[in-house]
Amino acid sequence: MGSSLLFCLFLIFSVICSPVSASHSVTWTYGVNYGRIANNLPAPESVVTLLKAAKINHIRIYDADHGVLQAFKGSGIEIIIGLPNGFLTEMSTGEDRAMNWVKENVQPFLPGTRIRGIAVGNEILGGTTMDLWEALLPAAKNVYAALYRLGLHRTVEVSSPHSEAVFANSYPPSACIFRPDVAPFMKPLLEFFSQIGSPFYINAYPFLAYKNDPQHIDINYALFKDNPGIYDAKTKLHYDNMFEAQVDAAYTALDKAGFSKTEVIVSETGWASRGDPDEAGATVKNAKTYNKNLRKRLLKKKGTPLRPHMAVRAYVFALFNENLKPGPTSERNFGLFKADGSVAYNIGFTGLVPSAAAASSLLSFKVCFAFLH
Repeated sequence: MGSSLLFCLFLIFSVICSPVSASHSVTWTYGVNYGRIANNLPAPESVVTLLKAAKINHIRIYDADHGVLQAFKGSGIEIIIGLPNGFLTEMSTGEDRAMNWVKENVQPFLPGTRIRGIAVGNEILGGTTMDLWEALLPAAKNVYAALYRLGLHRTVEVSSPHSEAVFANSYPPSACIFRPDVAPFMKPLLEFFSQIGSPFYINAYPFLAYKNDPQHIDINYALFKDNPGIYDAKTKLHYDNMFEAQVDAAYTALDKAGFSKTEVIVSETGWASRGDPDEAGATVKNAKTYNKNLRKRLLKKKGTPLRPHMAVRAYVFALFNENLKPGPTSERNFGLFKADGSVAYNIGFTGLVPSAAAASSLLSFKVCFAFLH
């Protein structure tokens, strides 16, 4: 019997018995992306202390760094790890490659480290590397097959986050549709994720939309502040913030593609606190306003106008400012926290060293961690 037929059989069996979504908490709504493209960040053990003080229990990382995974052992913090884009072609060529990767980077850390998902690639579809478009689905299938054979498929979800570039149009939300060139790759991927119970992850940034068109976008609409909002005539729904409009645009595209039951989770959203002169809106005041209002909105566990009974879940980008990220200044200034562990601005987190004491904060984390252990 061919390996593809075997895979189909155990995929059907696994979905019938226990879709992965059944094992995940449905009560959380707020998570954070822990990016590490920097040379001045606190040690992972100190980051655990910081996250616990901030009561952040869900994070995403962009690789499967063993030091990070070991540091989070016993913390209770749930982690989605990343299979970087550079691995996709190799993973797409055979189940054995994916099995080796899972055995090396996932299995040894369970159950002590609560790895709850693997993000296969990041923003592949809609990007410029067509070879990766073709590799994405077979890579995701091979990773899932490895998890299944190891009995980990009920614990570890397989997914892949997308950028807004997968959409042909997203305004108003009811007009959203996948790009014609993306759809032939997206639909089979959605079919597979639907079969295994995985959500649709989207990186949604009102900041980027405002930065690209500040003349026509009300910044108050982007920041969750009082504003007239927009009215979607087709659905007769009113939106008073761009974040919810972006989420509902994704739901609309999924509906039109035939996947109305797929949940949308925001894998990245945030606002830069600094930027270049041509990066409109990149200020500390706006970053504080966006992230504070976003957090308040998510903690209410509310739905959107189009999906009022489906609580929105999102991962904020990012935990830290990352001083080695390439690109414009904004890319290095999305952090809720500065590299020394102090808050970049106050959005209501407790138990953190205040910015006035930033110089000693990292030392405090290390002393605290040493004392606890």
